[in-house]
Amino acid sequence: MRALVTGGAGFIGSHLAEALLVDGHEVTVVDDLSRGRRSQVPPAARFVQADVSGDLGGILHAARPDVVFHEAAQIDVRRSLADPALDTRVNVLGTVNLLQACAAAEVPRFVFASSGGALYGDTEAIPTPESHPQLPASNYGAAKAAAELYGNVYSQVYGIEFVALRYANVYGPRQDPHGEAGVVAIFTERMLAGEIPTINGDGAQTRDYVYIADVIAANLAAVTGPPGAYNVATGVECDVNELHRRLARIIGVTGAPTHGPAKPGEQRRSCLDASLAAARLGWRPRFSLDAGLEATVAWFRDRGPDYL
Repeated sequence: MRALVTGGAGFIGSHLAEALLVDGHEVTVVDDLSRGRRSQVPPAARFVQADVSGDLGGILHAARPDVVFHEAAQIDVRRSLADPALDTRVNVLGTVNLLQACAAAEVPRFVFASSGGALYGDTEAIPTPESHPQLPASNYGAAKAAAELYGNVYSQVYGIEFVALRYANVYGPRQDPHGEAGVVAIFTERMLAGEIPTINGDGAQTRDYVYIADVIAANLAAVTGPPGAYNVATGVECDVNELHRRLARIIGVTGAPTHGPAKPGEQRRSCLDASLAAARLGWRPRFSLDAGLEATVAWFRDRGPDYL
């Protein structure tokens, strides 16, 4: 199989490119390196530095992919509120541009990295199923919803098999601890550096933390599974205070965190029901939160100096 991975120099995309290569597939990575690292692109993959908003026709023609995995994105909810034009350019127009290039190249299947929590917004239906109304409370969530709608249009008009994987809060090795996204990486960086993490608000806000290896397994299952939208999650809530306690125990930190003001656009609760992915893709998460956190901390300790 020939696969193309956008954002393949980033956190999720680089793990996905590696897994595809291990399975014997031919991989092309497309990344503009605005956040990704060239060093994270597997040596066996063909690398093209390009923006998904640019001309992708020649890249798709050369790669001739059987499946495109679209991981490239503007991932920061708060930045989407501060700069909605940028978020729309990357997450909506970039996705449409890639879909158009896929239609022209007659790409059979498109696997889109969507967002479960940001898409559904605050809800009392916990864990939240795919059938829940989409009520995004941020431009980031609205952009993901719009991109899914466009994907469904391209499926109807051009026959592209469109799969949307609605990720919960993904964490694991290679997650960038700089910026505002990725609380596990941010807390891990601060604690290993001997600094005190800051929790936004009271810390009672919950998230569904899903380990990177499970997310990659969901992407691989999406290559042959039925098209549609699927939550990729554990179905288990964990609040930020508890997350801090677990990381502190693993790292060996005894100090209490500080608390700062709550951030605008931040959801109170987010936890997703992944039973549809189990039924239709045969996918279930294998890693408990403690197992995933221990693996993440070990990676940052052993190989993460450049990230700290």
